[in-house]
Amino acid sequence: MPIYTRTGDKGETSLYGGERVSKASERVETYGTVDELNSVLGVVVAHLGASQGPIAILLESVQGDLLTIGSILATPVVKDKSKVSNLGVVVEKFEDEIDAMTGKMPELHNFIVPGGGKAGAFLHQARTVARRCERRIIGLSKSDAVDISIIQYFNRLSDLLFTLARYINHIEKKKETKWNAK
Repeated sequence: MPIYTRTGDKGETSLYGGERVSKASERVETYGTVDELNSVLGVVVAHLGASQGPIAILLESVQGDLLTIGSILATPVVKDKSKVSNLGVVVEKFEDEIDAMTGKMPELHNFIVPGGGKAGAFLHQARTVARRCERRIIGLSKSDAVDISIIQYFNRLSDLLFTLARYINHIEKKKETKWNAK
């Protein structure tokens, strides 16, 4: 079976359930941005060393969440709320991870310039894409129902990704560059 269907050649796509919409619609832009974030996280995982297996496992779990959330966002009317019911638990797990990593690093007193090693730099990029996802989801929520737990998930995910970027750079002994306002 070929990957191409030719059904999108005129700028439309099908949502879950069959409704045809413009590929430029707010909903498609939103779940497309979630897909972009998932791809960036795949790059991060590819750059993690063998000693960072627990971080890779955490990020792969996030990637699974993003696929689920993308499918929810591609569905105009979500009848099965069970897909989002565990997101609150995941948000709490993110907070526990953030607290554990923060306790192992020097306290942050300044803004930092995104960068460091490859994995850290890509985690900073993932954080910015997560923030864009959050903005897109909030925009979509103004016209369509979006479960609040999805917004909370992305808000905390961006915090987790920032902390992971710092943590990876810390354990790899990559320098954090402090931002000096001019």
